[in-house]
This record gives sequence, C-alpha cells and structure tokens, in this order.
Amino acid sequence: MSDCGQSSEPGPGTEAQSGEHATRARVAEAAVEAVLTVASEPVSARLLAELLEMSVERVETLCRELAASYEEEGRGFSLARVAGGYRLQSHGAYAGYVERFVLDGAPSKLSAAALETLAVVAYKQPVSRAQLSAIRGVNADGVLRLLVARGYVAEVGRDRGPGQAVLFGTTQGFLEKLGLDTLSDLPPLSGFVPSADTVEMLERALRPETGT
Repeated sequence: MSDCGQSSEPGPGTEAQSGEHATRARVAEAAVEAVLTVASEPVSARLLAELLEMSVERVETLCRELAASYEEEGRGFSLARVAGGYRLQSHGAYAGYVERFVLDGAPSKLSAAALETLAVVAYKQPVSRAQLSAIRGVNADGVLRLLVARGYVAEVGRDRGPGQAVLFGTTQGFLEKLGLDTLSDLPPLSGFVPSADTVEMLERALRPETGT
C-alpha cells in the first residue's frame, strides 16, 4: 500500500502549538522590557527567571536575543549586562546627544521668565493671562503654555466678569516638586512687599497733578 497520498505538512495541532510558543516568547520579551524599563538598577537573570517563571538559561538566551534585535534595528538604546544583571541604557553611539542633554539640562531648567511667572501664579492664583501679562509687563502666553506643559500650572476655573477669562493656578505636581504639603507652606512675601501705607504714599506721590 503506497503512502504517497499522505501529506507531510504539519497538522492543525502542530500549528497551534507553534503559535502558542511564539505568543509566549513575545510575552516574555515584553515582560523583560517592562521590568527593565522601571528598574533603577541592573536586574539579575535569576530574578527575571522568577518573575517570568522560566529557567535562568532561557532568560539569558532571551536577553541576548533582545540585545541583538535592538542592535540590528539600530535603536537608540541597548540591553546590556552590567554588574551581574541586565539593564536598558542609551546606546553608546548617541552618547554625545545624551551628554548635551544632561549638561544643558534644557528640559528640566526653567528660564527666569518662567520662574517669575510661576511665582506670580503661585501667590496670586487664580489668575488670568491678562493679569499675568499686566503684572510682569510682558506677554506671558508663551511662558504660561510652557508651565502648563510641564504640569506646574493648570486651568482652575473662569472669571465671572465679562469674557469669562480662563483662570490658572498651580497643580499638585508643583507642590510635589517643591516638597510642600499645601500652598500655605509657601514662604510669606511680607518681607519682600511694601506695606499698604507705603504703597498708598507712593501712589499719591507719583499721581500726576490735574489742572485746575
């Protein structure tokens, strides 16, 4: 009896097993990436093996494969074995950009104008764009957008007057950045601001005289 009519192709069961294996491999790779992304120090293969419930040898092979794929794809980061563990780090080929970022501190440092605007919002909130511009003497739109993007300032309501201008105030992130519990913990301005009597005296002295 000839068996030439029998198919040599894998059956449905074999294809299903192969698909499940590929899915498990992708999940394991994604899990390694997720853990290494949030880790503050290198993670040992043994710990990764415990988390992924697989052998240390399999984890080491998986990490080598991931590192090779990142290199082949030309990613800006790499998976490196450091101090007995694995970590994600910036690729050495882009060290110049990283160094410039760290030394300049552009994304983390606020300009003097931004700090002045933030101080006005913190002490006078809620405050509108027009009020900020009037207090600082310059248009504050650009700086205000920056502070909103950084998460230090947010819309807190609208003015009840004509036009219902948007009012801005500081955020929880602002308090966290300064290590404050509430806005009442801000240092008082009394030592830097003239008294009401002094302000009134200055206004009288600088008020233009009207003709009789």
